[in-house]
Amino acid sequence: MKWSVKKTGIQTEQTIDPEQPYVAPVTEAALFHDEAQAALLELKISIHRSLLDKINLSALDKLPRPTIRAEVAEIIGEILADQKEKLNRAEREALVDDVLDELLGLGPLEPLLQDESITDILVNGPKTVFVERFGKLERAATMFQDERHLMRIIQKIVSAVGRRIDESSPFVDARLADGSRVNAIVAPLAVDGSLLSIRKFAKKRIGMDRLVEFGSLTPAMADILRAVVAMRRNVLISGGTGSGKTTLLNALSSFIDGSERIVTIEDSAELQLQQEHVARLETRPSNIEGKGEISQRDLVKNALRMRPDRIVVGEVRAGEAFDMLQAMNTGHDGSMTTVHANTPRDALARVEQMIGMSGIDMPARSARAQIASAVDVVVQVGRLSDGRRKVMSVSEVTGMEGDTITMQEIYRFKMTGRTENGDVLGRFEATGIRPKFAADAATAGINLSADLFRPEHGAETA
Repeated sequence: MKWSVKKTGIQTEQTIDPEQPYVAPVTEAALFHDEAQAALLELKISIHRSLLDKINLSALDKLPRPTIRAEVAEIIGEILADQKEKLNRAEREALVDDVLDELLGLGPLEPLLQDESITDILVNGPKTVFVERFGKLERAATMFQDERHLMRIIQKIVSAVGRRIDESSPFVDARLADGSRVNAIVAPLAVDGSLLSIRKFAKKRIGMDRLVEFGSLTPAMADILRAVVAMRRNVLISGGTGSGKTTLLNALSSFIDGSERIVTIEDSAELQLQQEHVARLETRPSNIEGKGEISQRDLVKNALRMRPDRIVVGEVRAGEAFDMLQAMNTGHDGSMTTVHANTPRDALARVEQMIGMSGIDMPARSARAQIASAVDVVVQVGRLSDGRRKVMSVSEVTGMEGDTITMQEIYRFKMTGRTENGDVLGRFEATGIRPKFAADAATAGINLSADLFRPEHGAETA
């Protein structure tokens, strides 16, 4: 598929890769709209600079937003009169809101952050912003004045959580006040302008009922996972970037008994555990002298001294996997974590590799025995080509045969086709295998009906 844009005698042609997310072409009207946006942005920046000379920034934090808005609106009116800029009432109101976003928030990003239909914000330099809505990428009209403007917003984000970004430390993970996950990377690593990625934090917590409603899994699968958590089985959630690992981890955590003490460990705190007794820990990067770093591994070791009933690690990436397995094997049953991997088998292989990153010289068979003893259930999640997230597999780790970890799949999602709109059709299937933990369910006072595991208990989904 090809499209062309003609403007002032210049023709641009771009080939669309069918394997890549489709982004609508830029029309001539959109180009003129961008010019108007640029002019308005120039005016906002000019007014913002003038405001900085007229107001006391340190006093802003002490005033409610309506009071600030009234005072800023009055000052903006004076500035517009001085500059002989004529705006109607709606334009002036919008301008006041935008300038307030610059003063109090994250400037051009604020409207995107307030839009609940947007899940990801991807900034590729000051003039290019994409957003994800309902699993599809689209170009946003948002832009920054220049690279300095974008850098100022990035600095504002990272400094709020005590982190830094500059040429000596050109990338950083951070979070916004609402918990949204942020990654930024700047020059010299970012060649065409600073890059900013924001994974928005859902304002409404997504529980297991909502995941069933969305078609991410079936009620039967939800019942099985509820039992897994209640029976204090250790769970490893596996999936790719943006597949919904953290969302599922949050949903599973809702099944933990409120009387238990939970310690969470994350690089950037984003878990939404609802229990009263939760101790949240977050890593710390090194300072400008390269000292003071506190890693996830340090926190896992410390968590063992905090009398936890369960340990929840947002994501294992390196040597902390070994300490996490040790915790799972030494009385902290019911612990949970996530890992980047494409299949349940790959997930266990990734954990084995991370044990090697701990610096401990352990034979491969011993490492696999540690994994087989610690991990009870692997839940694989995936993001389909139509943007929807599914629980692709629920598997039980059953032990070791020789040097191989043995597993059995309990449920899986099987793709069957596509609709004319490109939506994926498929079916959740029970494999017919009754897991070992089902035998212990009755002892724990949990009713797991044998019907849940019968092949005919599957469900179609669209």
